[in-house]
Amino acid sequence: MKFNLITILGPTATGKTKLAAEIAYHYNGEIISADSRQVYKGMDIGTGKDISDYTINGKQIPYHLIDIIEPDKDYSVYDFQTQFYEKISQIKNLRKLPILCGGTNLYIHSVLKSYQLGEVNFDSDEFQFLMEQNEDELKDILLRENENLHNTTDLNDKIRIAKAIIISRSKSREIIRPKINSLNICIDLPRNEIKKRITKRLKERLANGMIDEVKNLIANKNISYERLAYFGLEYKFIGLYLEGKLNYNDMYQKLNSAIHQFAKKQVTWIRKMEREGLLLHKINGNDFNKAKEIIDAELY
Repeated sequence: MKFNLITILGPTATGKTKLAAEIAYHYNGEIISADSRQVYKGMDIGTGKDISDYTINGKQIPYHLIDIIEPDKDYSVYDFQTQFYEKISQIKNLRKLPILCGGTNLYIHSVLKSYQLGEVNFDSDEFQFLMEQNEDELKDILLRENENLHNTTDLNDKIRIAKAIIISRSKSREIIRPKINSLNICIDLPRNEIKKRITKRLKERLANGMIDEVKNLIANKNISYERLAYFGLEYKFIGLYLEGKLNYNDMYQKLNSAIHQFAKKQVTWIRKMEREGLLLHKINGNDFNKAKEIIDAELY
């Protein structure tokens, strides 16, 4: 095959998951989620997991990188890349078609443009060991391991020196990444249609228990209000409402407006990818028949 991956991208509320599932059903594929929030357990409504979309004609389409960690843990682009390459290898070994789908364009970009990232862990035993050394010893280690050090401010205090050493070492532990040749299908809709869909979806999520979901994160997962903001717009604004800093109407209006702004930023990301030379096949809405025409013409 000319391509070893299909990528489905587009702004929020355009039906990416449903289209990816239909493609997986038709072409014997499995889906790898590219969503920075759907990795978290117990965060279903606010992240729009829509698990029912993965069932097509009674068949459950396999999906990956959803519900894999607890919300008190951090998840990075490096984590995503590492797990993506593991999953794409497993799917290919099953002689099935990998399909990358999601709304976190940074994750998609990291794969399509082959970001070279190393693992950085400031909670490691290695970091603790470095912090036990005196400052002069750390300076010697850093300059020995990074002779071309440009940022001399790293030598200003002990913590920064230790962190600089960890970062420097991480660059030597980069993963060997297989070459990705992706057929990219981008769902395109008029801006007014996206805005209508966002507002309709938000009302449905609020009616279906999204506020109770956030209450559960606070009560049963020990998630702080500050931490909620880390999980994105829905959790941030509902957190402000539950904390008493916004009334319900203000929460709804501000959240609705913020999601519209987020969708505009997603479009900006997509245009950036095109300017960089990534070929995106645009389709009007999540039209499976149009996507199938593109796949049949390009994939084989």
